[in-house]
Amino acid sequence: MTRQRTVDLHAHYLVGEVEALVKDDPRRKREHALQAAQMGPASMQHNLSLLPQYAVALTDLDTRLYRMDAMGIDLQAVSLSPTQYHYWADEELAGEIVRTANEGVAGMCAARPDRFIGLGSVALQHPDLAAEQLTVAVRSLGLRGAILSTAVNGVDFSDPRLDRFWARAEELEALLFIHPLGCSLGERLNRFYLSNVIGQPAETAVALSHLIFGGVLDRFPRLKICAAHGGGYLPYYVGRSDHAYEVRPESRTTKRRPSEYLRQLWFDSLVYRPDTLRHLIDIVGASQVVLGTDYPFDMGVENPLAHLAAVPGLSAQEVDAIHGTNAAGLLRLEQKKA
Repeated sequence: MTRQRTVDLHAHYLVGEVEALVKDDPRRKREHALQAAQMGPASMQHNLSLLPQYAVALTDLDTRLYRMDAMGIDLQAVSLSPTQYHYWADEELAGEIVRTANEGVAGMCAARPDRFIGLGSVALQHPDLAAEQLTVAVRSLGLRGAILSTAVNGVDFSDPRLDRFWARAEELEALLFIHPLGCSLGERLNRFYLSNVIGQPAETAVALSHLIFGGVLDRFPRLKICAAHGGGYLPYYVGRSDHAYEVRPESRTTKRRPSEYLRQLWFDSLVYRPDTLRHLIDIVGASQVVLGTDYPFDMGVENPLAHLAAVPGLSAQEVDAIHGTNAAGLLRLEQKKA
């Protein structure tokens, strides 16, 4: 009996050669110190204790394939670990970092093209360079898009300086996977792992709101954007955005109500509870949800298919869509059964 091929759109990889490029750079050390302060000592210490097991899971193909088989995942869309964004890099170093990262992801996928497809990286702090890097990633390396953080050095997605990049992504039909690294709320969240627990979903909600209210999705309606962690907080409280659109002139910046743009975006299923996933599907539609595990991190899930199976009221067609057909469309994959 055949079944729909399962595609995990939220799975990370670490390119060791990138670490070698930046390890002695004082700017990298400053970034690391800032992240440590924002995360707090308890969380930082625990993360350091996990590094050995993460290093194996992120880089060893046999370990990855074993874990994928255990989770029931047929294909991973592999993207860099967000710790390798390095948006502090100047243009020359950023060119080296991205080239090394994207060649590393492409090489890993080439080793098992039946199990992996790649998303690249871009130096979004240099938007013109990022547009060219995305072109190389898609047209020369066979990658299907890129992973982006939620803001770059204080620049939000509504900034017009990024328009050339959005235009190129739309032209290339490239998937842009939005995944935060930390939170701009800073040291307010440096206890209890709140920098991740609250901070990362908040960052995603802000990023998506800039895309909507900033008119990016009006100017570039064919953009393919998928947000990690179920889109952060936005899909669950989007009624407040709609209300602002109705009553606040400075919020009425778009052609349609903000909630209507959610059906122009995609969201991974990493929301932990079946009732939360049911609500996400009710708001955005089953056609806009894909599987996501956050492999191999502890804030991810190891039983994504069971989470989906526990969602009440889904048709077989909707389950198949979330299992893989939605992701296959985003990644421009041949539709097939496993």
